[in-house]
Amino acid sequence: MSSVQQPWLLMEAVDHDYQQTINCSLLTAYCSLIFMFRIGIGNDIHKLVAGRPLMLGGVQVASDRGGEGHSDADALLHAITDALLGALCEGDIGVHFPDSDPQWRDANSMQLLSRVAWLAHERGLRVVNIDSTIMLEGPKLRPYVLSMRATIAEVLGVELSCVSVKAKTAEGLDAVGQGLAVSAQAVVLLRAN
Repeated sequence: MSSVQQPWLLMEAVDHDYQQTINCSLLTAYCSLIFMFRIGIGNDIHKLVAGRPLMLGGVQVASDRGGEGHSDADALLHAITDALLGALCEGDIGVHFPDSDPQWRDANSMQLLSRVAWLAHERGLRVVNIDSTIMLEGPKLRPYVLSMRATIAEVLGVELSCVSVKAKTAEGLDAVGQGLAVSAQAVVLLRAN
């Protein structure tokens, strides 16, 4: 059987480092044609201020303060949106939805995420999974996590089991720990359809 039919044959031990490097490169190129994966990472932080709703993962969290921002300041959705844009090599959320553009004033971040998910779909990519973490000193987010996961999964057109949302405190450290900010991080894996 040829190495094209069984690409792992390209990994046979050889005496020359150069030949082994070529074989590994061929295997990588072959697998890229069959299994195209893209990974992106995103993060976001917003100052907490009185008089604003606290939106996280498309869910309003009961709080006397919310994120300050041009849009609804949903740090989790912004981090996921940035991760998708990173996987697509399309810059960041500010490139696509600049805060200098009045049309994005108080925008629902679910709409921003939906637009970027559409862009991925148009490029023949779909979300495999998302892993995300929200950093917030309070209030406790456990009662909201399942709703966040469901909302995100619905917008992205994936199963609930493909969306992970974790909530952590900063143990009193930095701006998050002092209750001055909310931040989020996300990693997204995309795969070709």
